[in-house]
Amino acid sequence: MAKGLKSESGAESASRTKPGRTARPKFRRRAKARPDEVLDAALDLFMEKGFAATRVEDVAQRAGISKGTIYLYFPSKEALMEGLIHRALSPIALKAVNTIEMLNVDPRTILKALGGMVGKQLSDPRVVAIPKLVIRESANFPELAAMYRREVIDKAMPSLIKLIERQVRSGRFRPVDPELAVRSMIGPIAIHLLLDEVFGIVPEGGLQMDKFIANHIDILFNGLSATPEQEHE
Repeated sequence: MAKGLKSESGAESASRTKPGRTARPKFRRRAKARPDEVLDAALDLFMEKGFAATRVEDVAQRAGISKGTIYLYFPSKEALMEGLIHRALSPIALKAVNTIEMLNVDPRTILKALGGMVGKQLSDPRVVAIPKLVIRESANFPELAAMYRREVIDKAMPSLIKLIERQVRSGRFRPVDPELAVRSMIGPIAIHLLLDEVFGIVPEGGLQMDKFIANHIDILFNGLSATPEQEHE
């Protein structure tokens, strides 16, 4: 080595970094967006291959990250499904609860607002895919049904029962069993999805969740109202 020249060590090189600054990597993924990217990849694969056939390695490859990185956010494949339910459907359930508890108006107005909101959300193929996946996979993976119940049904159903109870007491609704009435309200939506997912029976024009729910609410009110009345629009 020529006189006066020295090999620069890592420590000496680091000493050239300006005080208060640290070297930045050349490329850095958007950390805040990464969980959503993972969930998007998982949903695509669950829809394409099914829950059972999808591996965490497949999700990592589709998301363009390592398997270990996925485990930083989601400790299991079941946690991925829970994340999808929480992201897409829990907000719908919470908004439904808030609407029921905050609005002190005619029940027809409340349920039409709820039906319109739910119908709009379930018209998104990537949202409605999640309850359809639960229907398809719950026989082999009952924990998925438990997640769906915890995140969606257990949040919305008690508030709907209270709504029916209030309307029966007020005389707006006939003296029906509130819990059975709520089952009658949400049951047709589940069957509508079941006919498509399990039996392949789809109406002309597709599921049309918004139109189906609006039609269901119209039929429902003519059975619940103390004095059924025909609407003229």
